[in-house]
Amino acid sequence: MPVTYRRSGLVFTDHTITVPLDHSSPDGATIEVFAREVVAAGRQGDDLPWLLYLEGGPGHSAPRSPVGWLHRATREYRVLLLDQRGTGRSTPANRQTLAGLDDPAAYLRHFRADAIVRDAELLRERLLGDRPWSLLGQSFGGFCALTYLSLAPEGLREVMIAGGLPPLADRPEDVYRAAYPRVLAHNERFFARYPGDLAIARQVADHLQRQEVFLPGGERLTPRRFQTLGITFGTESRFDTLHHLLEEAFAGEKELSDVFVRRVDALVSYAEHPLYALLHEASYCQGGASNWAAHRALGEFPEFDVEQGGPVRFFGEMIFPWFFDEDPALVPLRACAEALAACESWPRLYDLDRLSGNTVPVAAVIYHDDLYVDRDSSLRTASTVRDLTSWITNEYAHDGLRVSGETVLDRLIAMVRR
Repeated sequence: MPVTYRRSGLVFTDHTITVPLDHSSPDGATIEVFAREVVAAGRQGDDLPWLLYLEGGPGHSAPRSPVGWLHRATREYRVLLLDQRGTGRSTPANRQTLAGLDDPAAYLRHFRADAIVRDAELLRERLLGDRPWSLLGQSFGGFCALTYLSLAPEGLREVMIAGGLPPLADRPEDVYRAAYPRVLAHNERFFARYPGDLAIARQVADHLQRQEVFLPGGERLTPRRFQTLGITFGTESRFDTLHHLLEEAFAGEKELSDVFVRRVDALVSYAEHPLYALLHEASYCQGGASNWAAHRALGEFPEFDVEQGGPVRFFGEMIFPWFFDEDPALVPLRACAEALAACESWPRLYDLDRLSGNTVPVAAVIYHDDLYVDRDSSLRTASTVRDLTSWITNEYAHDGLRVSGETVLDRLIAMVRR
């Protein structure tokens, strides 16, 4: 029986369905997928069109708080917030649950965008019958939207994408060869805004090379793990998060402060999003293996070598094999990660013929200075998908939908109904 409750002028109803782990074997193992229906108070009985929301990631659950775009959406939609398989209240996939499986890598091969789309189709049939729904995809959710248009366009009425037009044919190593220069450019902007942080970052890196500093989970904070804090450069707060962290890095001259260590731990740990680390590179695979593409491409960019004593340069959205040696949430998953990186049997996620002949209206915002999703690649994809209207802007970072949701969604709705 669905559970219903109210909050902030919205009515929430929880739904859980059982789906096949492998949609090509519907009589085999099953998992549960959770979704939360949201409608404006007083409109529960209205015949509103449905809007499916797919979160970024991979490996992130749908938002739990009533973010700004959600209030805008519920003015005219009944919204469904999907916890993509393995996340949130769907059957979880983490170090505890995966430890009980004989072959966790084989299990996780069913957790990419194609499976998420087929889960969504079962939900649509359960809730709407044969009626199509609208779709809003943020970041990786936009990747899933292109897979949806490739696999089941009949289920879609209109599609809106925020910072999530995927490369359709690039190899993972091509993705990271384009990403590293973009990350270096963000580093330059960071240190231009906060030039005093150049010396502090070097001081922290040198300290971590000389001294053993341990995070609350008991693992050592290494210089290279310190470099992963550049992941914060892509959000609206952009460079402020790392700057404020570095401001309080030292307690005196020879010891890192407790405040710094605890805040770093919250930013570098994958305890909350293990699937992101396990499947990030796989989300780019189209028939071949990733073979740790980010790690292999890194050798072409010596600027990131922190041990050479030059300026510290922070990484962006890269997953490295040593994550599975240094993060306690990932250490038990090392063999699984290696198997996924070596997997060569990933099916293709995008049907280029279907996309070039697409008839579903699509609107996409492309963030000009997006750290995570390459602008030029997004433009190539936009030119490939028929009936796609794009909006290129430098007003927002990658999380524009979260930070300025009403404005961004309002523009996307107007575009998709042009």
